[in-house]
Amino acid sequence: MAEQRWVPKHNPWLIALVVSMATFMEVLDTSVANVALPHIAGSLGASQNESTWVLTCYLVSNAVVLPLASYISTLIGRKRFYMSCVALFGISSLLCGLAPTLPLLLFFRVLQGVGGGGLGPSEQSILTDTFEPAKRGQAFALYGMAVILAPTVGPTIGGWLTDNFDWRWIFFINLPVVVLSLFLTHKLVEDPPAIQKEVKEARSSHFRVDYIGFSLLALTFGTLEVVLDKGQEDDWFSSHLITAFVVVSAAAFLAVILWELYLAQKKQRPILDLMLFSNRNFALSMGMMFVLGASLYAVNTLFNQFLQNLMGYTAEQSGLALASGGLATMICMTIVGAISSKVDPRKLVAFGFAVTAASLFYMSGMDLQMSFAHVSLLKFFQGFGIAFLFIPISTMSYIGVSENKNNDVSGMTNLARNIGGSCGTSYLTTVYARHQQLHEHALIKNATNGNVFYLNRINTMTQQHMASGMSRMAAKQQAIQQFYQQLQAQAGVMSYIDIILFFAGACLLMIPVAFFMKRGVASSTAVMH
Repeated sequence: MAEQRWVPKHNPWLIALVVSMATFMEVLDTSVANVALPHIAGSLGASQNESTWVLTCYLVSNAVVLPLASYISTLIGRKRFYMSCVALFGISSLLCGLAPTLPLLLFFRVLQGVGGGGLGPSEQSILTDTFEPAKRGQAFALYGMAVILAPTVGPTIGGWLTDNFDWRWIFFINLPVVVLSLFLTHKLVEDPPAIQKEVKEARSSHFRVDYIGFSLLALTFGTLEVVLDKGQEDDWFSSHLITAFVVVSAAAFLAVILWELYLAQKKQRPILDLMLFSNRNFALSMGMMFVLGASLYAVNTLFNQFLQNLMGYTAEQSGLALASGGLATMICMTIVGAISSKVDPRKLVAFGFAVTAASLFYMSGMDLQMSFAHVSLLKFFQGFGIAFLFIPISTMSYIGVSENKNNDVSGMTNLARNIGGSCGTSYLTTVYARHQQLHEHALIKNATNGNVFYLNRINTMTQQHMASGMSRMAAKQQAIQQFYQQLQAQAGVMSYIDIILFFAGACLLMIPVAFFMKRGVASSTAVMH
Protein backbone atom coordinates (compact mmCIF):
# COMPACT_ATOMS: atom_id res chain seq x y z
CA MET A 1 0.00 0.00 0.00
CA ALA A 2 1.34 3.45 -0.94
CA GLU A 3 2.56 5.74 1.77
CA GLN A 4 0.69 8.92 2.51
CA ARG A 5 2.18 11.87 0.69
CA TRP A 6 4.35 14.18 2.80
CA VAL A 7 2.89 17.67 3.35
CA PRO A 8 5.04 20.67 4.43
CA LYS A 9 4.25 22.43 7.70
CA HIS A 10 3.99 25.87 6.10
CA ASN A 11 1.93 27.26 3.23
CA PRO A 12 3.39 25.86 -0.02
CA TRP A 13 2.88 29.18 -1.80
CA LEU A 14 5.04 31.00 0.74
CA ILE A 15 7.76 28.43 0.12
CA ALA A 16 7.37 28.89 -3.66
CA LEU A 17 7.67 32.66 -3.28
CA VAL A 18 10.83 32.34 -1.19
CA VAL A 19 12.66 30.05 -3.62
CA SER A 20 11.47 32.02 -6.67
CA MET A 21 12.91 35.19 -5.13
CA ALA A 22 16.38 33.65 -4.95
CA THR A 23 15.96 32.26 -8.47
CA PHE A 24 15.22 35.70 -9.86
CA MET A 25 18.31 37.11 -8.14
CA GLU A 26 20.60 34.39 -9.53
CA VAL A 27 19.30 34.38 -13.12
CA LEU A 28 19.33 38.19 -13.12
CA ASP A 29 23.06 38.12 -12.43
CA THR A 30 23.70 36.24 -15.68
CA SER A 31 22.51 39.23 -17.71
CA VAL A 32 22.73 42.33 -15.51
CA ALA A 33 26.51 42.66 -15.98
CA ASN A 34 26.30 42.79 -19.79
CA VAL A 35 25.64 46.51 -20.10
CA ALA A 36 28.20 47.38 -17.40
CA LEU A 37 31.22 45.76 -19.11
CA PRO A 38 32.58 49.00 -20.67
CA HIS A 39 32.38 50.72 -17.27
CA ILE A 40 34.05 47.76 -15.53
CA ALA A 41 36.86 47.74 -18.10
CA GLY A 42 37.45 51.49 -17.72
CA SER A 43 37.31 51.42 -13.93
CA LEU A 44 39.72 48.50 -13.50
CA GLY A 45 42.09 49.39 -16.34
CA ALA A 46 41.19 46.38 -18.49
CA SER A 47 40.52 46.01 -22.20
CA GLN A 48 37.02 45.34 -23.51
CA ASN A 49 37.98 41.75 -24.38
CA GLU A 50 39.40 41.15 -20.90
CA SER A 51 36.22 42.45 -19.29
CA THR A 52 34.12 39.77 -21.03
CA TRP A 53 35.72 37.23 -18.71
CA VAL A 54 33.48 38.72 -16.03
CA LEU A 55 30.64 36.91 -17.83
CA THR A 56 32.60 33.79 -18.79
CA CYS A 57 33.91 33.05 -15.30
CA TYR A 58 30.40 33.13 -13.90
CA LEU A 59 28.98 30.88 -16.64
CA VAL A 60 31.78 28.33 -16.34
CA SER A 61 31.53 27.87 -12.57
CA ASN A 62 27.73 27.98 -12.75
CA ALA A 63 27.60 25.24 -15.39
CA VAL A 64 29.98 22.98 -13.46
CA VAL A 65 27.95 23.12 -10.24
CA LEU A 66 24.49 22.60 -11.79
CA PRO A 67 24.69 18.81 -12.18
CA LEU A 68 26.42 18.46 -8.79
CA ALA A 69 23.52 19.89 -6.78
CA SER A 70 21.81 16.53 -6.26
CA TYR A 71 25.08 14.86 -5.35
CA ILE A 72 26.05 17.42 -2.71
CA SER A 73 22.49 17.59 -1.35
CA THR A 74 22.73 13.88 -0.62
CA LEU A 75 25.81 14.52 1.50
CA ILE A 76 24.65 17.45 3.62
CA GLY A 77 20.89 17.74 3.07
CA ARG A 78 19.00 19.82 0.52
CA LYS A 79 18.02 22.72 2.81
CA ARG A 80 21.54 23.09 4.19
CA PHE A 81 23.02 22.95 0.69
CA TYR A 82 20.52 25.51 -0.60
CA MET A 83 21.19 27.95 2.24
CA SER A 84 24.95 27.50 1.80
CA CYS A 85 24.59 28.41 -1.89
CA VAL A 86 22.53 31.51 -1.07
CA ALA A 87 25.09 32.60 1.54
CA LEU A 88 28.04 32.02 -0.81
CA PHE A 89 26.25 33.92 -3.56
CA GLY A 90 25.67 36.87 -1.22
CA ILE A 91 29.19 37.00 0.22
CA SER A 92 30.78 36.75 -3.23
CA SER A 93 28.42 39.47 -4.55
CA LEU A 94 29.71 41.81 -1.83
CA LEU A 95 33.31 40.91 -2.68
CA CYS A 96 32.67 41.47 -6.41
CA GLY A 97 31.39 44.96 -5.65
CA LEU A 98 34.48 45.72 -3.55
CA ALA A 99 37.04 44.16 -5.93
CA PRO A 100 39.90 46.63 -6.63
CA THR A 101 41.40 44.73 -9.59
CA LEU A 102 40.12 42.62 -12.49
CA PRO A 103 41.81 39.34 -11.36
CA LEU A 104 40.14 39.62 -7.95
CA LEU A 105 36.80 40.41 -9.57
CA LEU A 106 37.13 37.32 -11.77
CA PHE A 107 37.96 35.13 -8.76
CA PHE A 108 34.94 36.41 -6.84
CA ARG A 109 32.74 35.90 -9.92
CA VAL A 110 33.81 32.25 -9.96
CA LEU A 111 32.68 31.94 -6.33
CA GLN A 112 29.45 33.71 -7.18
CA GLY A 113 28.83 31.25 -10.02
CA VAL A 114 29.44 28.32 -7.68
CA GLY A 115 26.85 29.68 -5.25
CA GLY A 116 24.36 30.51 -7.99
CA GLY A 117 24.76 27.17 -9.76
CA GLY A 118 23.34 25.24 -6.84
CA LEU A 119 20.20 27.36 -6.47
CA GLY A 120 18.14 26.42 -9.53
CA PRO A 121 18.22 22.61 -9.15
CA SER A 122 17.50 22.82 -5.41
CA GLU A 123 14.59 25.19 -5.95
CA GLN A 124 12.92 23.02 -8.60
CA SER A 125 13.18 19.90 -6.47
CA ILE A 126 11.85 21.83 -3.45
CA LEU A 127 8.79 22.84 -5.48
CA THR A 128 8.32 19.29 -6.76
CA ASP A 129 8.29 17.91 -3.21
CA THR A 130 6.26 20.77 -1.72
CA PHE A 131 3.32 20.69 -4.15
CA GLU A 132 1.01 17.83 -5.02
CA PRO A 133 1.12 16.81 -8.72
CA ALA A 134 -2.10 18.63 -9.65
CA LYS A 135 -0.71 21.97 -8.43
CA ARG A 136 2.86 21.67 -9.64
CA GLY A 137 2.05 23.50 -12.86
CA GLN A 138 1.00 26.60 -10.92
CA ALA A 139 4.11 26.36 -8.73
CA PHE A 140 6.36 26.07 -11.76
CA ALA A 141 4.54 29.09 -13.22
CA LEU A 142 5.81 31.25 -10.37
CA TYR A 143 9.30 29.78 -10.66
CA GLY A 144 9.20 30.12 -14.45
CA MET A 145 8.28 33.79 -14.26
CA ALA A 146 11.44 34.39 -12.23
CA VAL A 147 13.61 32.44 -14.69
CA ILE A 148 12.20 34.07 -17.82
CA LEU A 149 11.66 37.58 -16.47
CA ALA A 150 15.15 38.01 -14.98
CA PRO A 151 17.18 38.03 -18.24
CA THR A 152 14.54 40.32 -19.78
CA VAL A 153 14.79 43.07 -17.16
CA GLY A 154 18.48 42.46 -16.39
CA PRO A 155 19.86 44.89 -19.01
CA THR A 156 17.40 47.58 -17.88
CA ILE A 157 18.38 47.28 -14.22
CA GLY A 158 22.08 47.04 -15.05
CA GLY A 159 21.92 50.04 -17.36
CA TRP A 160 20.01 52.17 -14.86
CA LEU A 161 22.35 51.35 -11.96
CA THR A 162 25.45 51.90 -14.07
CA ASP A 163 24.22 55.18 -15.55
CA ASN A 164 22.91 56.65 -12.30
CA PHE A 165 25.20 55.16 -9.63
CA ASP A 166 28.20 52.90 -10.24
CA TRP A 167 28.80 49.50 -11.84
CA ARG A 168 29.55 48.04 -8.39
CA TRP A 169 25.88 48.41 -7.47
CA ILE A 170 24.92 45.62 -9.89
CA PHE A 171 26.47 43.34 -7.25
CA PHE A 172 25.45 45.20 -4.11
CA ILE A 173 21.71 44.96 -4.96
CA ASN A 174 21.90 41.22 -4.26
CA LEU A 175 22.68 41.67 -0.56
CA PRO A 176 19.23 42.56 0.87
CA VAL A 177 17.65 39.76 -1.18
CA VAL A 178 20.21 37.29 0.16
CA VAL A 179 19.59 38.25 3.79
CA LEU A 180 15.81 38.02 3.38
CA SER A 181 16.09 34.72 1.49
CA LEU A 182 18.26 33.13 4.19
CA PHE A 183 15.89 34.21 6.96
CA LEU A 184 12.73 32.97 5.21
CA THR A 185 14.34 29.73 4.04
CA HIS A 186 15.43 28.94 7.60
CA LYS A 187 11.88 29.56 8.86
CA LEU A 188 9.78 27.98 6.10
CA VAL A 189 11.70 25.38 4.09
CA GLU A 190 12.32 21.85 5.35
CA ASP A 191 13.66 18.59 3.97
CA PRO A 192 10.96 15.92 3.49
CA PRO A 193 11.42 12.52 5.19
CA ALA A 194 12.65 10.90 1.97
CA ILE A 195 15.50 13.42 1.67
CA GLN A 196 16.40 13.06 5.36
CA LYS A 197 16.43 9.28 4.98
CA GLU A 198 18.69 9.47 1.93
CA VAL A 199 21.17 11.72 3.78
CA LYS A 200 21.27 9.37 6.78
CA GLU A 201 21.82 6.35 4.54
CA ALA A 202 24.59 8.13 2.67
CA ARG A 203 26.38 9.02 5.90
CA SER A 204 25.95 5.59 7.47
CA SER A 205 27.23 3.84 4.36
CA HIS A 206 30.33 6.07 4.20
CA PHE A 207 29.23 7.80 1.00
CA ARG A 208 32.20 8.10 -1.36
CA VAL A 209 32.78 11.38 -3.14
CA ASP A 210 33.25 10.97 -6.89
CA TYR A 211 36.31 13.18 -7.25
CA ILE A 212 37.16 11.77 -10.68
CA GLY A 213 33.69 12.46 -12.02
CA PHE A 214 33.72 15.97 -10.58
CA SER A 215 37.11 16.77 -12.13
CA LEU A 216 36.11 15.44 -15.55
CA LEU A 217 32.83 17.34 -15.43
CA ALA A 218 34.55 20.59 -14.47
CA LEU A 219 37.05 20.10 -17.28
CA THR A 220 34.30 19.35 -19.82
CA PHE A 221 32.11 22.36 -19.17
CA GLY A 222 34.92 24.71 -18.20
CA THR A 223 36.73 24.26 -21.53
CA LEU A 224 33.42 24.22 -23.45
CA GLU A 225 32.39 27.59 -22.03
CA VAL A 226 35.75 29.11 -22.95
CA VAL A 227 35.41 27.75 -26.50
CA LEU A 228 31.89 29.14 -26.87
CA ASP A 229 32.80 32.52 -25.41
CA LYS A 230 36.15 33.10 -27.13
CA GLY A 231 35.78 31.02 -30.30
CA GLN A 232 34.58 33.77 -32.63
CA GLU A 233 37.05 36.30 -31.25
CA ASP A 234 39.97 33.91 -31.90
CA ASP A 235 38.59 32.69 -35.28
CA TRP A 236 37.67 29.24 -33.97
CA PHE A 237 39.91 26.45 -35.29
CA SER A 238 42.44 28.91 -36.66
CA SER A 239 43.48 29.30 -33.03
CA HIS A 240 45.62 26.51 -31.58
CA LEU A 241 44.27 27.32 -28.11
CA ILE A 242 40.62 26.97 -29.17
CA THR A 243 41.39 23.74 -31.04
CA ALA A 244 43.14 22.32 -27.99
CA PHE A 245 40.22 23.28 -25.75
CA VAL A 246 37.75 21.57 -28.11
CA VAL A 247 39.80 18.36 -28.04
CA VAL A 248 40.13 18.48 -24.25
CA SER A 249 36.41 19.16 -23.79
CA ALA A 250 35.39 16.31 -26.12
CA ALA A 251 37.82 13.86 -24.51
CA ALA A 252 36.72 14.82 -20.99
CA PHE A 253 33.06 14.50 -22.00
CA LEU A 254 33.60 10.99 -23.34
CA ALA A 255 35.61 10.07 -20.25
CA VAL A 256 32.94 11.33 -17.83
CA ILE A 257 30.25 9.29 -19.63
CA LEU A 258 32.31 6.09 -19.45
CA TRP A 259 33.25 6.76 -15.82
CA GLU A 260 29.70 7.48 -14.67
CA LEU A 261 28.39 4.36 -16.43
CA TYR A 262 31.13 2.35 -14.73
CA LEU A 263 30.08 3.68 -11.30
CA ALA A 264 26.42 2.92 -12.02
CA GLN A 265 27.36 -0.65 -12.95
CA LYS A 266 29.26 -0.93 -9.65
CA LYS A 267 26.11 0.26 -7.80
CA GLN A 268 27.92 3.40 -6.64
CA ARG A 269 26.38 6.89 -6.70
CA PRO A 270 27.55 8.77 -9.83
CA ILE A 271 27.57 12.55 -10.09
CA LEU A 272 25.53 12.31 -13.29
CA ASP A 273 22.80 9.67 -13.38
CA LEU A 274 22.93 8.86 -17.09
CA MET A 275 20.29 6.17 -16.62
CA LEU A 276 17.74 8.99 -16.55
CA PHE A 277 18.14 9.25 -20.32
CA SER A 278 16.39 5.89 -20.63
CA ASN A 279 13.27 7.83 -19.58
CA ARG A 280 11.86 9.19 -22.84
CA ASN A 281 10.24 12.22 -21.23
CA PHE A 282 13.43 13.25 -19.47
CA ALA A 283 15.57 12.84 -22.58
CA LEU A 284 13.19 14.86 -24.77
CA SER A 285 12.79 17.49 -22.04
CA MET A 286 16.57 18.00 -22.04
CA GLY A 287 16.50 18.68 -25.78
CA MET A 288 13.56 21.06 -25.49
CA MET A 289 15.14 22.94 -22.59
CA PHE A 290 18.30 23.30 -24.69
CA VAL A 291 16.31 24.84 -27.58
CA LEU A 292 14.33 27.03 -25.16
CA GLY A 293 17.52 28.33 -23.52
CA ALA A 294 19.24 28.93 -26.85
CA SER A 295 16.26 30.81 -28.31
CA LEU A 296 15.56 32.87 -25.19
CA TYR A 297 19.11 34.04 -24.44
CA ALA A 298 20.23 34.46 -28.05
CA VAL A 299 17.18 36.43 -29.20
CA ASN A 300 17.28 38.66 -26.11
CA THR A 301 20.98 39.34 -26.72
CA LEU A 302 20.31 39.89 -30.43
CA PHE A 303 17.61 42.48 -29.84
CA ASN A 304 19.70 44.22 -27.20
CA GLN A 305 22.57 44.55 -29.69
CA PHE A 306 20.24 45.58 -32.51
CA LEU A 307 18.61 48.35 -30.50
CA GLN A 308 21.83 49.74 -29.02
CA ASN A 309 24.27 49.29 -31.91
CA LEU A 310 22.01 49.94 -34.91
CA MET A 311 19.01 51.87 -33.57
CA GLY A 312 20.96 54.09 -31.16
CA TYR A 313 19.02 53.16 -28.01
CA THR A 314 20.63 53.60 -24.59
CA ALA A 315 20.96 50.56 -22.32
CA GLU A 316 17.98 51.71 -20.29
CA GLN A 317 15.81 52.40 -23.36
CA SER A 318 16.69 49.01 -24.81
CA GLY A 319 15.72 47.25 -21.61
CA LEU A 320 12.39 49.05 -21.49
CA ALA A 321 11.63 48.10 -25.10
CA LEU A 322 12.34 44.44 -24.36
CA ALA A 323 10.42 44.40 -21.08
CA SER A 324 7.11 43.71 -22.86
CA GLY A 325 8.29 40.14 -23.49
CA GLY A 326 8.75 39.57 -19.77
CA LEU A 327 5.36 41.14 -19.09
CA ALA A 328 3.65 38.81 -21.57
CA THR A 329 5.40 35.80 -20.07
CA MET A 330 4.44 36.81 -16.55
CA ILE A 331 0.75 37.25 -17.45
CA CYS A 332 0.48 34.09 -19.55
CA MET A 333 2.37 31.85 -17.13
CA THR A 334 -0.33 32.48 -14.56
CA ILE A 335 -2.89 31.20 -17.06
CA VAL A 336 -0.74 28.24 -18.10
CA GLY A 337 -0.19 27.28 -14.47
CA ALA A 338 -3.96 27.22 -13.90
CA ILE A 339 -4.75 25.05 -16.94
CA SER A 340 -1.67 22.80 -16.94
CA SER A 341 -3.40 20.07 -14.91
CA LYS A 342 -6.45 20.10 -17.21
CA VAL A 343 -4.87 20.27 -20.67
CA ASP A 344 -2.56 17.72 -22.29
CA PRO A 345 0.91 19.23 -21.60
CA ARG A 346 2.14 17.99 -24.98
CA LYS A 347 -0.40 20.26 -26.67
CA LEU A 348 0.75 23.18 -24.54
CA VAL A 349 4.37 22.58 -25.55
CA ALA A 350 3.45 22.25 -29.24
CA PHE A 351 1.37 25.43 -29.05
CA GLY A 352 4.17 27.27 -27.26
CA PHE A 353 6.79 26.35 -29.85
CA ALA A 354 4.36 27.18 -32.68
CA VAL A 355 3.66 30.65 -31.27
CA THR A 356 7.36 31.24 -30.56
CA ALA A 357 8.29 30.20 -34.11
CA ALA A 358 5.54 32.43 -35.54
CA SER A 359 6.75 35.39 -33.45
CA LEU A 360 10.31 34.85 -34.69
CA PHE A 361 9.15 34.71 -38.31
CA TYR A 362 7.31 37.97 -37.62
CA MET A 363 10.52 39.42 -36.15
CA SER A 364 12.36 38.62 -39.39
CA GLY A 365 10.62 41.65 -40.88
CA MET A 366 12.66 43.95 -38.62
CA ASP A 367 14.22 47.09 -40.10
CA LEU A 368 15.95 50.29 -39.02
CA GLN A 369 12.72 52.30 -39.13
CA MET A 370 10.94 50.27 -36.44
CA SER A 371 9.26 52.27 -33.71
CA PHE A 372 9.57 51.64 -29.97
CA ALA A 373 5.99 50.31 -29.96
CA HIS A 374 6.74 47.90 -32.82
CA VAL A 375 9.77 46.47 -31.00
CA SER A 376 7.71 46.04 -27.83
CA LEU A 377 4.97 44.26 -29.80
CA LEU A 378 7.47 41.82 -31.32
CA LYS A 379 8.88 40.94 -27.90
CA PHE A 380 5.38 40.64 -26.45
CA PHE A 381 4.48 37.91 -28.97
CA GLN A 382 7.71 36.03 -28.24
CA GLY A 383 7.10 36.23 -24.49
CA PHE A 384 3.57 34.95 -25.02
CA GLY A 385 4.86 31.79 -26.71
CA ILE A 386 7.62 31.11 -24.19
CA ALA A 387 5.07 31.17 -21.36
CA PHE A 388 3.58 27.94 -22.75
CA LEU A 389 6.91 26.11 -22.74
CA PHE A 390 8.68 26.31 -19.40
CA ILE A 391 5.92 24.92 -17.16
CA PRO A 392 4.79 21.87 -19.19
CA ILE A 393 8.35 20.91 -20.16
CA SER A 394 9.47 21.11 -16.53
CA THR A 395 6.42 19.16 -15.34
CA MET A 396 6.77 16.37 -17.92
CA SER A 397 10.48 15.93 -17.22
CA TYR A 398 9.55 14.41 -13.82
CA ILE A 399 7.03 11.88 -15.18
CA GLY A 400 8.21 8.34 -14.48
CA VAL A 401 11.08 9.51 -12.25
CA SER A 402 11.35 8.19 -8.69
CA GLU A 403 11.29 10.66 -5.81
CA ASN A 404 14.98 10.30 -4.97
CA LYS A 405 15.89 11.41 -8.51
CA ASN A 406 14.05 14.75 -8.43
CA ASN A 407 17.25 16.66 -7.62
CA ASP A 408 19.05 14.97 -10.54
CA VAL A 409 16.26 15.90 -12.96
CA SER A 410 16.16 19.55 -11.90
CA GLY A 411 19.95 19.88 -12.00
CA MET A 412 20.33 18.42 -15.47
CA THR A 413 17.38 20.29 -17.03
CA ASN A 414 18.79 23.55 -15.67
CA LEU A 415 22.16 22.58 -17.13
CA ALA A 416 20.54 21.95 -20.54
CA ARG A 417 18.93 25.40 -20.48
CA ASN A 418 22.19 27.14 -19.49
CA ILE A 419 24.31 25.28 -22.04
CA GLY A 420 21.64 26.04 -24.63
CA GLY A 421 21.89 29.72 -23.74
CA SER A 422 25.68 29.65 -24.11
CA CYS A 423 25.53 27.80 -27.44
CA GLY A 424 22.79 30.09 -28.74
CA THR A 425 24.72 33.22 -27.83
CA SER A 426 27.90 31.79 -29.39
CA TYR A 427 25.96 30.96 -32.57
CA LEU A 428 24.65 34.53 -32.62
CA THR A 429 28.15 36.01 -32.31
CA THR A 430 29.67 33.75 -34.97
CA VAL A 431 26.92 33.96 -37.58
CA TYR A 432 26.50 37.70 -37.19
CA ALA A 433 30.20 38.36 -37.78
CA ARG A 434 30.35 36.12 -40.85
CA HIS A 435 26.99 36.93 -42.44
CA GLN A 436 27.48 40.64 -41.88
CA GLN A 437 30.58 40.48 -44.06
CA LEU A 438 28.81 38.39 -46.71
CA HIS A 439 25.80 40.71 -46.89
CA GLU A 440 28.02 43.79 -46.89
CA HIS A 441 30.06 42.39 -49.78
CA ALA A 442 26.89 41.57 -51.75
CA LEU A 443 25.47 45.06 -51.18
CA ILE A 444 28.72 46.80 -52.14
CA LYS A 445 28.66 44.98 -55.49
CA ASN A 446 25.55 46.96 -56.38
CA ALA A 447 26.97 50.30 -55.22
CA THR A 448 28.48 51.26 -58.58
CA ASN A 449 28.16 54.19 -60.95
CA GLY A 450 26.07 51.95 -63.18
CA ASN A 451 23.37 51.69 -60.51
CA VAL A 452 20.81 54.47 -60.91
CA PHE A 453 19.53 54.12 -57.33
CA TYR A 454 23.06 54.44 -55.94
CA LEU A 455 23.82 57.54 -58.03
CA ASN A 456 20.53 59.21 -57.12
CA ARG A 457 21.08 58.47 -53.43
CA ILE A 458 24.63 59.86 -53.46
CA ASN A 459 23.53 62.96 -55.38
CA THR A 460 20.66 63.61 -52.94
CA MET A 461 22.92 63.33 -49.88
CA THR A 462 25.59 65.44 -51.60
CA GLN A 463 23.07 68.23 -52.19
CA GLN A 464 21.98 68.04 -48.54
CA HIS A 465 25.56 68.46 -47.31
CA MET A 466 26.24 71.27 -49.78
CA ALA A 467 23.15 73.07 -48.47
CA SER A 468 24.81 73.10 -45.03
CA GLY A 469 27.83 74.96 -46.44
CA MET A 470 30.22 72.16 -47.51
CA SER A 471 32.14 72.23 -50.80
CA ARG A 472 30.96 69.86 -53.52
CA MET A 473 33.98 67.56 -53.17
CA ALA A 474 33.74 67.40 -49.35
CA ALA A 475 29.97 66.95 -49.58
CA LYS A 476 30.33 64.02 -51.98
CA GLN A 477 32.95 62.34 -49.78
CA GLN A 478 30.68 62.79 -46.78
CA ALA A 479 27.75 61.37 -48.77
CA ILE A 480 29.72 58.28 -49.80
CA GLN A 481 30.86 57.72 -46.22
CA GLN A 482 27.31 58.15 -44.94
CA PHE A 483 25.98 55.74 -47.58
CA TYR A 484 28.57 53.14 -46.59
CA GLN A 485 27.56 53.43 -42.93
CA GLN A 486 23.93 52.88 -43.92
CA LEU A 487 25.00 49.90 -46.02
CA GLN A 488 26.86 48.40 -43.05
CA ALA A 489 23.82 48.87 -40.83
CA GLN A 490 21.58 47.20 -43.42
CA ALA A 491 24.01 44.27 -43.67
CA GLY A 492 23.81 43.98 -39.89
CA VAL A 493 20.01 43.86 -40.00
CA MET A 494 20.11 41.14 -42.68
CA SER A 495 22.51 39.11 -40.51
CA TYR A 496 20.20 39.39 -37.51
CA ILE A 497 17.31 38.22 -39.69
CA ASP A 498 19.32 35.13 -40.73
CA ILE A 499 19.85 34.27 -37.07
CA ILE A 500 16.20 34.81 -36.15
CA LEU A 501 15.07 32.52 -38.99
CA PHE A 502 17.42 29.79 -37.73
CA PHE A 503 15.88 29.84 -34.26
CA ALA A 504 12.39 29.98 -35.77
CA GLY A 505 13.21 26.77 -37.65
CA ALA A 506 14.57 25.13 -34.49
CA CYS A 507 11.32 25.91 -32.66
CA LEU A 508 9.26 24.47 -35.54
CA LEU A 509 11.21 21.21 -35.30
CA MET A 510 10.25 20.89 -31.64
CA ILE A 511 6.50 20.83 -32.38
CA PRO A 512 6.29 17.17 -33.52
CA VAL A 513 8.87 16.16 -30.88
CA ALA A 514 6.42 17.23 -28.16
CA PHE A 515 4.00 14.46 -29.13
CA PHE A 516 6.66 11.77 -28.65
CA MET A 517 6.52 12.46 -24.91
CA LYS A 518 4.32 10.39 -22.63
CA ARG A 519 1.32 12.13 -21.19
CA GLY A 520 0.92 11.91 -17.42
CA VAL A 521 0.74 13.93 -14.24
CA ALA A 522 3.47 12.20 -12.30
CA SER A 523 4.69 8.76 -11.46
CA SER A 524 3.50 7.25 -8.25
CA THR A 525 6.99 6.93 -6.92
CA ALA A 526 7.77 10.50 -7.70
CA VAL A 527 5.19 11.90 -5.38
CA MET A 528 4.85 9.42 -2.57
CA HIS A 529 6.85 10.56 0.45
